[in-house]
Amino acid sequence: MSYIEFDKTQLINLEYVLSREILRTNRAGSFACTTIIGCNTRKYHGLLICPMDEFDGGFHVLLSGLDETIIQHDKEFNLAVRKYPGVYEPRGHKYIREYDINAIPALIYRVGGVVLKKEMLLAQEEERILIRYTLLEAHSPTILRLRPFLAFRNIHALSKANMDADFKYYSIKNGIKLKLYTGYKYLFLQISKQNEYIPVPNWYYNVEYIEEQKRGYEFHEDLYVPGYFELSLKKDESIVFTAGLEETTTQRLSLKFDSEVLRRIPRNDYENCLINSAQQFIVRKNKRTEIIAGFPWFGRWARDTFISLPGLTLSIDDGKTCKAVLDTMSNDLKDGLFPNLGKGSHPDYQSVDAPLWYIWAIQQYYIYSGKDSTIWRQYSSKMRKILGAYRAGTSYNIHMMDNGLIYAGFPGIALTWMDAVVHGKPVTPRTGCAVEINALWYNAIMFSLHIAKKVNDTSFINEWKELPEKIAKSFNETFWDEKKGYLADYVEGEFKDWSVRPNMLFAASLHYSPVSDEKKQSILEVVRKELLTSKGIRSLSPKNPDYKGICEGDQISRDLAYHQGTVWPWLLGHFVEAYFKIHGKSAIPFIEKIYYSFEEDMTLHGIGTISEIFDGDPPHRAGGAISQAWNIAELLRINKLIDYYKKLH
Repeated sequence: MSYIEFDKTQLINLEYVLSREILRTNRAGSFACTTIIGCNTRKYHGLLICPMDEFDGGFHVLLSGLDETIIQHDKEFNLAVRKYPGVYEPRGHKYIREYDINAIPALIYRVGGVVLKKEMLLAQEEERILIRYTLLEAHSPTILRLRPFLAFRNIHALSKANMDADFKYYSIKNGIKLKLYTGYKYLFLQISKQNEYIPVPNWYYNVEYIEEQKRGYEFHEDLYVPGYFELSLKKDESIVFTAGLEETTTQRLSLKFDSEVLRRIPRNDYENCLINSAQQFIVRKNKRTEIIAGFPWFGRWARDTFISLPGLTLSIDDGKTCKAVLDTMSNDLKDGLFPNLGKGSHPDYQSVDAPLWYIWAIQQYYIYSGKDSTIWRQYSSKMRKILGAYRAGTSYNIHMMDNGLIYAGFPGIALTWMDAVVHGKPVTPRTGCAVEINALWYNAIMFSLHIAKKVNDTSFINEWKELPEKIAKSFNETFWDEKKGYLADYVEGEFKDWSVRPNMLFAASLHYSPVSDEKKQSILEVVRKELLTSKGIRSLSPKNPDYKGICEGDQISRDLAYHQGTVWPWLLGHFVEAYFKIHGKSAIPFIEKIYYSFEEDMTLHGIGTISEIFDGDPPHRAGGAISQAWNIAELLRINKLIDYYKKLH
């Protein structure tokens, strides 16, 4: 029995299976994403989705789907599922008998006396999907027909039938190559066994994506089918279909499939699911190592990269990848800031916290490696530039005030992680001194001074040694209220926002904190009582009149709720870290309950991974992207913290 599996009664229930999605990624930056029965419900679904630097650097859906048809005695049984207006056609889910995921996803179909197994994976180092079909049972001659559905468009767009598409194809070994539009690379469709290709070019109109409809977006697409492949199968015979951006040697496809399976971490328990998921966010390409913030629609975000980096790498003892990401990102620093979104000619530097999280990530790497002089030699110049830019002032009115605190704010722009904007206005306008920014600022200076003292960098020490005491004094005077027992969320001039939000958590969790243990304990109690849920930390207390407990609907509705009560799992990492610091080993049972509360999510929404957000109101329904880097990272970090405190005497 597999750790993750579904039975026949679940698999033939469309309402059940269409809310469960599977994600596969590789280190080349490509991914495949669909529902567990292969029915695409999002424009972000597809079997081969690749980054296209030739266009916009974004992800592009090339192979949207692949219909399988079993033919026996001239009778055709289509195993695929697709939604059109008012109807699902074909309805191949009725033939599914089993679904499980160990190393890779596997589906079992039964059509009369035919039993067919389908397994899917992505090649680790190249932009290629491999699908293996094995005929487990058959009592008469069996033909397998494979019909590819093509999109050739950005993941945020939709394909429409048009006269500009290039319908030409070229025969290659056991397959064809084609590209629908100028500028794209060729897509190579091949099979491990000799087959017959029948060109029957056709557009399939108005394919529906029900999740896009729920989200208020356009939800109809036209997909192009160039033709189909046919081949005979014998009992116990396996064949491999592949789609990739380069031609491959077809006689080695079966061996390649087997070797790729051996490289996978089995999803045979909760922890291995998290580790497997963690590795899916890492991309190594063009001598850069980067982290994708989430799937299926996020790209590389600097803030998310630095917050998730320690958990994704150091928590599974992968210091090499941690350093590779730090080195890659270090090259993008400009005027003390990192491009939070985009890169190349169109970077977006609108993040006041990303540079401070960068220093925090270096701090975690330092704690892990213990290499004082090496880390100072490699990263001190970048750390100096960040601290210097914040002290002297940089873009978006980011600057240190006379009292030592950091002020940041620019009209119409949300610079903190609570960055939703509606009609040109931030939903949570936090212009001024934000509590987590100043906690991170204090921690960054203290950590930098710590290493500088270790390596005797007197120049840096003399420049910064007087500031921490001043910052700590101002921080407590500015943000703390003794009667309330917690920290203000942000302060601008005489105005103080006393909304109970999770941002004060970082003042309790960071290694260097400007507040006392007594205040940390008070902060944690407020967070525990008003914000903590079984799926993470609410972004706003339900006691607040602006609280929104459900995050659903169109873009505006979701943005209005995104940081106004929606639950964020990644914040648990800092809650747990702070809680352990105050309560020590006695907190282990409580923390383990938090950690294992996500085990049920291994078979919900994104299978084997954790969704981006959850509703603030019970039952805390999952939403947003199906797999989010910092959520996986912080759960792995929590597990590491549990192990650490268990070993303490």
